[in-house]
Amino acid sequence: MLAPFRGIRYARDRVSGIANVTSPPYDVINGGILDRLRAADPHNVVRLILPGWDADVSPAAAAAEASRAAAGLLREWLSAGVLIRDRMAALYIYEQRLPGAPGQDDPAWLQRGIIGLVRLGSPESAGILPHENVMPGLVAGRRELMAATQANLEPIFLIYDGGQYPGATDTAPMATATGVMDRVADERAPLVSITTEDGITHRLWRLGDPGEQAAIAADLSGRRALIADGHHRYAAYLELQAEMRASGLGAGPWDYGLAFLVDSAAYPPRLGAIHRVLPGLPPDRAAELAKAAFTVQDLPADLGLDGALERLAAAGREGPAFLLAGSPVFRLLSHPDPVQLAASMPAGVSAPWQGLAASVMQQLLLGRVWGVTDSERDVLIDHDAADAVRAVSGDATATDIAERGAGAAPAAGGTAVICNPASFEAVIGIAAEGERVPRKSTSFGPKPRTGLVLRTFGPSD
Repeated sequence: MLAPFRGIRYARDRVSGIANVTSPPYDVINGGILDRLRAADPHNVVRLILPGWDADVSPAAAAAEASRAAAGLLREWLSAGVLIRDRMAALYIYEQRLPGAPGQDDPAWLQRGIIGLVRLGSPESAGILPHENVMPGLVAGRRELMAATQANLEPIFLIYDGGQYPGATDTAPMATATGVMDRVADERAPLVSITTEDGITHRLWRLGDPGEQAAIAADLSGRRALIADGHHRYAAYLELQAEMRASGLGAGPWDYGLAFLVDSAAYPPRLGAIHRVLPGLPPDRAAELAKAAFTVQDLPADLGLDGALERLAAAGREGPAFLLAGSPVFRLLSHPDPVQLAASMPAGVSAPWQGLAASVMQQLLLGRVWGVTDSERDVLIDHDAADAVRAVSGDATATDIAERGAGAAPAAGGTAVICNPASFEAVIGIAAEGERVPRKSTSFGPKPRTGLVLRTFGPSD
């Protein structure tokens, strides 16, 4: 399931600092973050993962032109020694740590996992389970960038249950991937250690020992992993693989994709919500229409976002609930009408799928009540509730919106739908039955930092 590769990393002496050339994943970068990343260092990886906004390429340029620009820049940085290729194939242990309160030894949270290549295929053959639907346009954009650069510029994020392996016994236990990883992290100095502006310390170790690699591969063999983040990139992996095979090239490096794997038993995942912004729907109209299928409550005028989120969380413990933002007050939507809810659901979906708040939002609120088809143009996404609220309150600029593309928030005048996070148990249960939740329903974290390790798969790699 997991194979080593010759990683591509930044040369320390050719950049202002490793923290200055890395970035969050491409789909959570807004205009303000993009500007800061570009200003941090001229070699920041954001110029590769979001090439359409590079100074040399007009934002209106076709995706193909932007991808070609990224490919040229990647070749330039490799040739100049800004990026260097490790001499031997390796796996990479990657850790993210947020300090705890002053005076406490334990971190607020710690996530540790392994970066390597996963073999691609169906959920049955590869053991990789998607749980979320994707938008074809976003998949096409990621595939085109991969094809042009012949690279995986950032890993997908997978989680697996690292409980006792079925082949192990009490008298003949197997070395677990997590055990190998934790021992290396405890005993060896990291290859990279940086702290980013959000206070997270990122550490990276290169694991080149064949015996340790084999132990990890043996433990992971036969396990199943859930895609926590990177559904569009994984779909792009599969499309690129199909294209290469259809062209007659057969098996090759396109049969593998870059991934970061975390043992959810040792490092439980953290789920956040993903919110929606509808640029063409006035908030008062949205609330009035919602009364046909929900209980709609105007929250106190002096209640800030934090207080409104507390009300949302409390309502969510009783069932699907949402906050509407865009007017002077927040409005709480709760207790969806069961008759209309049932009528809004597609045929053949399970009861757990129907009960998911993201499904209720897509099918009942957006589709039946508001008559809005979920699309990249009409229903935009934001991972941060405050950003979504600011977008419909007039604080998001037109430049911010244009640079963020399909995931952007619009200028003031629209409606933001603020959501509760889904539970991990609900998501994994739905995925295990072969179903997929609506697109952009879950935000697993912390997400891996982009730029610490890249992978290329060209003819010379």
